[in-house]
Amino acid sequence: MVIVGGGPAGLTLANLLNRSGIGCVVLELRSREYVDRRQRAGIVEYRAVRMLEEWGLADRVLGAAPQDSRLELRFDGERRTIGEDEYGLSLAGSLCPQQVLVRNLISLLLEEGGDLRFDAAGATVHGLDGERPVVGYTDAAGEPHEIECDFVAACDGDHGSSRAGAPEGAWTTQVMDHGVSWLTVLTDSPPPRRPLMGVGPEGFAAQFARGPAASRFYLECPPGDRIEDWPAERIWPALRTRLADPDLPTGPVTDREVFALRSVVHDPMSYGRLYLLGDAAHVISPMGGKGMNLALHDADVLARAVRAFLRDGDESLLRRYSADCLERVWSCQEFSRWMLETTHDLGGPAEEAGFRRELRLARLRRLTGAQTKTAEHGYVEALAGLA
Repeated sequence: MVIVGGGPAGLTLANLLNRSGIGCVVLELRSREYVDRRQRAGIVEYRAVRMLEEWGLADRVLGAAPQDSRLELRFDGERRTIGEDEYGLSLAGSLCPQQVLVRNLISLLLEEGGDLRFDAAGATVHGLDGERPVVGYTDAAGEPHEIECDFVAACDGDHGSSRAGAPEGAWTTQVMDHGVSWLTVLTDSPPPRRPLMGVGPEGFAAQFARGPAASRFYLECPPGDRIEDWPAERIWPALRTRLADPDLPTGPVTDREVFALRSVVHDPMSYGRLYLLGDAAHVISPMGGKGMNLALHDADVLARAVRAFLRDGDESLLRRYSADCLERVWSCQEFSRWMLETTHDLGGPAEEAGFRRELRLARLRRLTGAQTKTAEHGYVEALAGLA
């Protein structure tokens, strides 16, 4: 298998195939130095932790130290925590940031003899209707290469090139613009004890750890805002207000980005010998922290399907790959949209603003109250790995 893209989906798939004795080549557009330093959001939820444990990878790629993965919510003058009861803690995930997960997956793959090629530019895919598709790319020296393979995994993101190997109309694409933008801010400032979200009349905000001395913040902002609209002297007062922390420690702002929250789903997630994983198959609102975990789930499903085909000649899992993945994709899309509606005012008649706010507060109280122990609405399991 040729895997185009060296992010969480591609590297997880490569490690799972490698452990199954199945040959694969990973083509990553960027250099290893760039990938090692690239900052991306993402926490590994409990389902993904269990999956990595089943494959014998958890200790190597997540670390064995116990971590507090509870989530603190601040709203309407209240401070509550999700995951404090026995049931919630039993479903805790891992506070392993995405960049740490990627670094560890790279190290493990190379230690175990995997074929990972950095600086692989211009990936093209041909012959997907046949039994031996061909993937072409150019290396760092400008030399062209072609690899003939049995399968191709598109793990190169929403704007990657590998999907172009399929003909127009190979899948239906569903898109939704949520009408919300976030400013994400990386700072050299002390991280919170646990993931933190604030909901209030001024808008949504969140803070997550990005190492022992760094934090990543998120601020809801009007659609159309630019980075220039948010200098540091505006960022810190907004964060203090929305996170209900007048003494929030500051620090140098090292990175800022404004992005619109949107969702995309390609159906089916395969064409011929091409299989879509992660953001190449589906983009999800970050509200709920499901994007990276869906990518890990895709890798698990595809690795098991390829193994069954090559070992036992069983094609049924390959044929079901898209359906098996999309069931969880749509469940997570619905959950993320539900969480977005709970934590943001998504608009409506001005005279109904107060009513919408009270609905959001009722949801937040229900999420953090005793009723969560009864798994009301079926969301408590997802919330245990929310961050």
